[in-house]
Amino acid sequence: MAMTVGVARVTLYLEDTFSLKDKRQVTRSITQKVRNQFNAGIAEVADLDDPRAATLAIVVVSNAANHAQEMLQTVIDFIERRVELGVLGEVETELIPYGD
Repeated sequence: MAMTVGVARVTLYLEDTFSLKDKRQVTRSITQKVRNQFNAGIAEVADLDDPRAATLAIVVVSNAANHAQEMLQTVIDFIERRVELGVLGEVETELIPYGD
């Protein structure tokens, strides 16, 4: 069975956070909301020691590439609307076909 794995890397620039504690509060809130709202995996993967930036990875799996892309875009839009202490920075997406 063929499927598509959709992966996105989203960088957040947290202009109003000044400590790692503030940053963790923002990233935990966003990741928990994404987990609760969508059938997607999400984790903070880079900039772990930088209080002013956070890089999140999002993963979805679908049986159709266009559906995986739509799912990723929906999650990215959701994150952008909920970044209260910063702005959405770079966004990279990739669709990986898997199986026959």
